[in-house]
Parts: sequence; C-alpha cells; structure tokens
Amino acid sequence: MWHLRWKNKKIKLIVVVGVLVLFLIVLGFGVAKSAEYHEAKTIGSNVASFQKLSDRFAELASKKGAIYAFEVLKRASLPPQTDLHLLGHFVGDELYKQEGIDGIRFCTPDFRNACSHTIVIGTLAEFGEGALPLIRDACKEAPGGSGAYTMCFHGLGHGVFAGYGYELSPTVDFCKQTGTELYNQREYIECFGGAIMELMGGGGHDPELIKQSRKKYITGPLAPCLSEEVPDELRSICLTYATPQMWQAAGIQLGAPDYKKFGDAFAFCEEIPEGEEEWRKACYSGFGKEFIPLAGQRDIRDISSHSNSDFSRAIEWCSYAGNSQGQEWCINEGLDSVFWGGENDPEASFRYCSVVGEVVDAEYQESCENNLSENISFYIKNEEQKQNLCGKLPGSFQEQCLQEPGRY
Repeated sequence: MWHLRWKNKKIKLIVVVGVLVLFLIVLGFGVAKSAEYHEAKTIGSNVASFQKLSDRFAELASKKGAIYAFEVLKRASLPPQTDLHLLGHFVGDELYKQEGIDGIRFCTPDFRNACSHTIVIGTLAEFGEGALPLIRDACKEAPGGSGAYTMCFHGLGHGVFAGYGYELSPTVDFCKQTGTELYNQREYIECFGGAIMELMGGGGHDPELIKQSRKKYITGPLAPCLSEEVPDELRSICLTYATPQMWQAAGIQLGAPDYKKFGDAFAFCEEIPEGEEEWRKACYSGFGKEFIPLAGQRDIRDISSHSNSDFSRAIEWCSYAGNSQGQEWCINEGLDSVFWGGENDPEASFRYCSVVGEVVDAEYQESCENNLSENISFYIKNEEQKQNLCGKLPGSFQEQCLQEPGRY
C-alpha cells in the first residue's frame, strides 16, 4: 500500500516537473524569438533621409553580418515609401565584401532580387570585363523561379553603367556580350534595363558623376530612350524604366505623388509614333509596374499581402492613361508586378484580376486573366502546380495556360 502511494506520488511529481520543464522551454523559446532581430523595431526610427537609413543598415551588416541585416530588413518598421529594393542593394554590398561571389548562395528573391543583383555588381567591380563567365555561372545560381537568371543581369546592368562612368555607349556594348540565343537575348535586354534604372534613380555609386550623366542624357521626359544612344531593340526596356522621369517632368514628387497629375505624365507616351506599338506599350506599362508598389507604400516585402483596396487604387490610377489601350497595358503590367515570375503567392494575382472586373469591367478582367494564363504557362514549371492554377482560370484560358511556353 505504501509502495503504491509512493509510486503515485512519484508519477505526479514527474508529471509536474515535466510540465514545468516544458513551460520553461516554451518560455525560453518565446523570449529567444522575441529577442531575435530586435533592431527591426528601432532601425527605421527618427531617420531624416534615405541615406541615413541606408547607413544604419550598412553599419548593422558590417557589425553583425549582411545575412543578419537582411533578416532585419525583412521585419523592420520603416518609413512609408522607402525604396526597399535599393536598401537591399546597400546590404548586398556588405554581403559581397564578406562572402565574395559565393555570397549568392545566401541570397533570396526578397526585395526583388536585390541581393543577387549586388553580388554580380561586386563581381564586376572586382574582376572587370573578364568577370562575365563568373557572373553567368553565379546568375544560374540566383535564387527564385525561372525568371531569376535573366533578372540577375538586370543587377549587372547597374554595375556596368557605373563601371563605365555612367556612359551609355560602352554599357550597351558590354550588355550585348551577355545575350544568348537560348534566352532570346534577354540577358542583354535586362542588363541595359538595369543601367537605365540606375540612370533614372540617380545612382548610389558615384553621386556627382551620375548628376553629370543625367544632365547629359535626360533631356526630356522620354530621354534617352528614343535617342541615337539607344538601339531599337533596347527602347522598350528603356521606356519601361523611364516612368520616374516622366513623373518628374509632370511635376509629380516621387516621394509623395499626386495621383491627379498621372494623366499629365501618361500624356508623354502619346509622343511616341502610333506605328511603334511595342514602344508605346512599354511606356504605358511602366506606369503599372510602378503603381503596384506605390499603392502599398512601396513595401515590396510581401506584395501578396496587398489588400484589394491597394489593388483597386493601382487599377484606378491606370484609368488616367486617357485611352483604353494604354489603360489595358497599364493594368496588365500591374498583374505582372503582382505575379512577379511566380515568386509571389499566385492567389494574389487571381485577386488582382477579380478586382479589375470590379473597378473597370469584364473586358479588362478577361484581358488580365489572359495575361495571367500566359504568366502561369511560362513561369510555373511544376506540372501539378501549373494544372492546379490553370484550373482556376475561366475555361477559355485553360488550354493556353497548360501549353508549353514558346519562349525560353
């Protein structure tokens, strides 16, 4: 009897101790998790400028490692309209210093591939023109879906343009070397797109030199895209990235845009001859590319979490295009920005097209869903996932969605 009582007490004691240990483990885990990346709460506080914010992240990356700084950037409370892609470039610069070209294995697709962009920029800066084979191999290891490889060359374009003193002609010549028949010369096009983005954004590598370059090349709202410096095959990608310049020419402040002036900016696209449809499409589409991040206060960390109200704003802004074709191009480029090569949750793209139908009409929604079917067909390689996604589209788009893409 005594033995049985002791046994029962012993069992109760073990249970109590076990519960207490489990509680302490859970408590300790919670404390540890809450203590992780504590800088995320304060690093964006009381910053007077983007430069100050980027300096803070560069310092954090130097002290605790760039990988740690990227994790903080994912979680940080930051001022509205912060350019997270450019901020990712500053952290990526530190990653290259710490890991070299091998640092690309630590990259993720976050911040629209800012990490892999800076790795190839650093490689070019260190090894010069002979770095192209290394860069090509590195780009093949770039994280993300099937579009990650070619977008890696977009990052290269930033560095090429800076490396050639912000001169377009040698930049075009170098970028042309990157193109391959296998990818329909897309490396060449994306490389130049990165250079134009660097030109439009004002550059972060040599502020004084980029000022001189901007004065030389940006002589009008569409410049330099239709000038002799830009070959015909590069004019579309140039116009896609020229949107910020058109906004500024229309008196729109990039940090706090007045949507009522979007119509004035769209009007510059009408300066492109009607016979050059691809160039006109690129011009109008560039607005849709910018509207999606803008509607979410430029927080590109999770486009999939944008609300229907965010999507609605971006779609409504496309109506300032002033004509139905331009509006359609703008809306469809917005869809491309949401889908982002399959990197974002595809469900957000279905939501976007649904909102198009609510904000505009069924005809524009059908165009959006047609574009979505093409995106799924091209970017989604997993057959089970592709079939699942294609099955959610209206029946008229399912067959083309399931077809093998005719592109790379």
